[in-house]
Amino acid sequence: MAQITACIFDLDGVIVDTAVYHYRAWKRLANELGFDFTEEDNEKLKGISRVKSLELILGWGGIEKTETEREELASRKNTWYVEMIQSMRPDEILPGAKEFLQEMKAAGLKTALGSASKNSGLILERTGLLPLFDVLVDGNHVSASKPNPQVFLKGAEALGIEPANCVVFEDAVAGVEAAIAAGMKVVGIGSAEVLNRADLVVKGLFEIHVPQLNNL
Repeated sequence: MAQITACIFDLDGVIVDTAVYHYRAWKRLANELGFDFTEEDNEKLKGISRVKSLELILGWGGIEKTETEREELASRKNTWYVEMIQSMRPDEILPGAKEFLQEMKAAGLKTALGSASKNSGLILERTGLLPLFDVLVDGNHVSASKPNPQVFLKGAEALGIEPANCVVFEDAVAGVEAAIAAGMKVVGIGSAEVLNRADLVVKGLFEIHVPQLNNL
């Protein structure tokens, strides 16, 4: 069994929960276009890129837009979202996340972020977590969305660690599938019923410690 020497983390739902900000921004956009957007709809966008999310939302609203119009709408939503996350604080870090990252650093493990978010650097800066990551790979660095493994493979490459020596922490099915496709171990954050392909599922990073990683 390969020894785990690096951990790669998804951002939303694992380290912080920015779903409420995405929800408010998408809802505002949908309302301006003349239809509603619910929290249930927002759940369906977990782990999906901004462009793909917009395609789904426009489909739900029965609205067709040109590529140029879609780009403008995605940009408008992101502007609202960035305005909201400017005020994020360290108390918005999910329970156990900072402590687990600190435990990893103390144990000499490498850390990377592997997220579809294009605003991950800002979020980590606002919450004070940026120094706890060795590498950031996000939507600014990849061309393919999960379940494509590109974001995790780039993270491993940037760390100089073989995929087999990495474990991914994910809260979305697409992310779990991406980790498996990358040849990495994966810890699911959330429901064992939903994330049933993960090697281990926990409710949050408060439920896991470094010694458990080599038993996956």
